[in-house]
Amino acid sequence: MSMTDPIADMLTRVRNANAAFHKSVAMPSSKKLVEIARIMKEEGYIEEFVVTPDEPQATLEITLKYGPKKQRTITGIRRISKPGLRVYAKKDEVPRVLGGLGCAVMSTSTGVMADREARKTGVGGEVIAFIW
Repeated sequence: MSMTDPIADMLTRVRNANAAFHKSVAMPSSKKLVEIARIMKEEGYIEEFVVTPDEPQATLEITLKYGPKKQRTITGIRRISKPGLRVYAKKDEVPRVLGGLGCAVMSTSTGVMADREARKTGVGGEVIAFIW
């Protein structure tokens, strides 16, 4: 069965695993999901991600990160642009999450990137998700 919104499925799996203090979470992989996981790793929200090539589809496994005394590094994740309502931001209107404390994941013409990188590069695009 095909999935309507694999990005929302990924974010929900990460949110649920984080709420239950799981060490890792696995999901079907795609290029865009791997790019989102890369941004989450660069921004310090997850420890590691690994793509294992299986048949019929590759699997993306994300290792979650917790602080000392089981403090969550991911407080919240929200999907912004959905299949029914796409949300775009111009280069001057790239959103700030919690005044710069969070991260907005954007899909631009030069690839998937975080909001800071999009502002620095001077490009806009589709706002995929907010992570804080």
